[in-house]
Amino acid sequence: MAKSAKKKADGGKSNGGAVATNRRAFFDYEILDRREAGLVLTGTEIKSARAGKVDLREAYARPLNGELWLMNVHIATYDPANIYNHEPKRSRKLLLHKDEITHLAAEVAEKRLTIIPLRMYIKNHVAKVEIAVARGKRQYDKRRAIMDKEMDLAARRALRSEE
Repeated sequence: MAKSAKKKADGGKSNGGAVATNRRAFFDYEILDRREAGLVLTGTEIKSARAGKVDLREAYARPLNGELWLMNVHIATYDPANIYNHEPKRSRKLLLHKDEITHLAAEVAEKRLTIIPLRMYIKNHVAKVEIAVARGKRQYDKRRAIMDKEMDLAARRALRSEE
């Protein structure tokens, strides 16, 4: 298979090759910083993830003992695995450099921020997670964002109808 055809086959997905995305995060949080992290998965977890059976909605990351752990991610069980399956909501280790982990831990501790996953994807046969340092939005911030979107949409419609 030619290289160009192989690239088209892998990257031709409409969601950018993502296995799962956390669309709700952009509404509930103000994203401050993004990073890519590796993810330690078992065999049945990676098979289930490749099938797209991942839910990131309630997930978050937490530094523990100098390591970063991804909590509350639901990766559905892989049916053909039968008794050798994994626990769907177990904590999973994130792979980052030590200085990145200490920097993230310091940011989260002192500024009352949180670390959330934005999307999970497969890159060069390795599971990756795009994590973000984020600040939670308050209810009035969410309402303001909805109003801004509606006003922008109305302005676009008005411009389109004039033409």
